[in-house]
Amino acid sequence: MARFVSMDNSYVRQLPEFCVVSQPMSVSQPRLLQFNDSLADELGWSESDANRLGRIFSGQEMLPEMQPVAQAYAGHQFGNFVPQLGDGRALLLGEVIDVNGQRRDIALKGSGPTAFSRGGDGKAAVGPVLREYLVGEAMHALGIPTTRALAAVATGDSVMRMNRLPGAMLTRVAASHIRIGTFQYFAARGRFDLVRKLADYTIHRHDSELVEHPNRYLLLLQNVIQRQAALVAKWMLAGFIHGVMNTDNMTISGETIDYGPCAFMESYHPGTVFSSIDTGGRYAYGNQPAIAHWNLARFAETLLPLINEEDPQSAIEPATAELEKFGQLYQQHWLGGALTKLGLSPELVRQDDQVEALVIDWFDLLERNQVDLTLAWRRLADAVGGNEAKLSALFHSKEEVDPWLQRWRRWLPDSPLTEIAEQMRNVNPVYIARNHLVEEALTAASDQADLGPFCELLDRVRNPFVEQPDQQRFAEPASNEFNRCYRTFCGT
Repeated sequence: MARFVSMDNSYVRQLPEFCVVSQPMSVSQPRLLQFNDSLADELGWSESDANRLGRIFSGQEMLPEMQPVAQAYAGHQFGNFVPQLGDGRALLLGEVIDVNGQRRDIALKGSGPTAFSRGGDGKAAVGPVLREYLVGEAMHALGIPTTRALAAVATGDSVMRMNRLPGAMLTRVAASHIRIGTFQYFAARGRFDLVRKLADYTIHRHDSELVEHPNRYLLLLQNVIQRQAALVAKWMLAGFIHGVMNTDNMTISGETIDYGPCAFMESYHPGTVFSSIDTGGRYAYGNQPAIAHWNLARFAETLLPLINEEDPQSAIEPATAELEKFGQLYQQHWLGGALTKLGLSPELVRQDDQVEALVIDWFDLLERNQVDLTLAWRRLADAVGGNEAKLSALFHSKEEVDPWLQRWRRWLPDSPLTEIAEQMRNVNPVYIARNHLVEEALTAASDQADLGPFCELLDRVRNPFVEQPDQQRFAEPASNEFNRCYRTFCGT
């Protein structure tokens, strides 16, 4: 019998007020498109029959332990508060205790309408499903905390958007689906008894060392701030743009979630926006740290009556003190990560403040010359050994980059240059989910039912640090014409 090593429903059991029982829609011809074998191994999944996997991960066959529910949450969308959002096209099936003893959610996406659909059909198309699968795997391979896809299943039915598209479902695995918006749901209704219930569950699940601590709610805020500072710093160093950083898309666990209008930046510019719905640039690349801080302030507001039940106003000062640490925490993660990518020790920051200027000047140089961010980092490894031609070719002229290179070399450690170069290649990818390649792969899968380009790109982004001489096209940026016109969409 197909089974997980262990499956539970603690969210439904302990937080029934935060979910609504719902069933996946019926589909005509479920067919497995992709199955994540390595993730399945982590979960202890033992079934390998593609037909049965297709039925299970399209919701057509429920295992005995599965209790599908739509989760409730609110959220600030582009700064505007919406008191009821919730899973309009997703269902939590249950939780798995993986082979490492970690509790992880298993959820369907595109599984049909729920009580939170707000008039939507609750469906998903092949393109957006495969996008989330692909980008999630790319992020995981880059070492960026993320939800991941376990399976993608074609439904055999059509989905109407701008035109008729082939339908699909995604199975998403997450440390949990608890969001800032989950806390906002009952905080907005003044039901802080239920907010406390959620906070206690969250602490037990994600910060169990705080369970008995008298200041556990303030420390929960502190931990979430630390996780988000580290996460967004990793986004920024990879050139990742989430595209829709609403509070309902920000997890308490510190994982990246909801790959809608996301994209990877090529030519470095802080103002880069790809999302078609972000007309004001609220969620532009360079705004992401500030937006994370703003979202965390909204989270802190939900915790004030828990931090001090007798006088919530007096909780503002300690909560604000924690929020004010975000900037410094983010800067530490960002600067330390940048130094590592430059082949330098993060400890240099404590020895000489000039090293921070070196990093800032590097990014200024990239912006002035409109240099591809990913290739710039990668070609620095070539420059370590004296081969600066590949790096210099990315800039307007060799003279542009030479003065900075001379400064950088003075900071390099006293180690063999080949060793430094290898260390840099281990943290600076040559392959990312470049936007034009993603679109080519998704178009082939959606329009021609051809998964070949998708599988080829998936293989590259799962091995981002190992350069293959015969795979050069996967490392090359898109044309200027493509980048000028490129826009991403929510996929709903």
